[in-house]
Amino acid sequence: MGPALAQQGSESAAVATLPRDLSPWGMFMQADIVVKAVMVGLAFATLVTCTVCLSKTIELLGARRNVRRALRELAVARSLDEAVQAVREGPVARLLEGTVAELDLSTDRMDRDGIKARIASRLQQIEAAASRRIAFGTGVLATIGATGPFVGLFGTVWGIMNSFIGISKSQTTNLAVVAPGIAEALLATALGLVAAIPAVVIYNLFARQIGAYRALLGDSSSEIARLAGRDLDGGTFAARRLRLAAAE
Repeated sequence: MGPALAQQGSESAAVATLPRDLSPWGMFMQADIVVKAVMVGLAFATLVTCTVCLSKTIELLGARRNVRRALRELAVARSLDEAVQAVREGPVARLLEGTVAELDLSTDRMDRDGIKARIASRLQQIEAAASRRIAFGTGVLATIGATGPFVGLFGTVWGIMNSFIGISKSQTTNLAVVAPGIAEALLATALGLVAAIPAVVIYNLFARQIGAYRALLGDSSSEIARLAGRDLDGGTFAARRLRLAAAE
């Protein structure tokens, strides 16, 4: 009876000294420094996800609205000059500027097919640059979504390892001794999922919106190419070159 009572007394003393605050903040404050670093990193990743979500949502809404408005102007324009006067800013304006610049640089006025091919190449370059610009910053969402669960799992493994070390030091298998460390470890896993799941969902949402934006840019390029071809075939380009030469 003596050893049994001694062991029971030691377990009761261990339980009495255990921390009682198992709220998320209490578990964070009692966690190991490595687990704390993991939790802070995951919280920061969640903050980055929210920031990117807000900023890119505003940017994409403004960009798509601008391109739609420019497409309406291009649909009613009869020449490149009218389109340039109607569209003053935004990615479609840069497409128009590139087209006009290529027309001004083209000296072989009779080679209309060559001019159209060079215009199409320049439009593709400008369109690709606009796509890269609008997609900037979304890659961090993919990184957070891919690595967040594994970072949380690292914190979990570290916390459980510390729990087993605590069992070895206390010389007791009482669940109350192990529970706080396991709870801290599972909190790291939960934070990893909280950081990763929204990042993946938001990244996929932005991928679809960026795809729609690229489609709008493609429609704008097609409209501009048609206007340039209409000017070339109708002789407007030659008359424009003569006006520029007279002005110089």
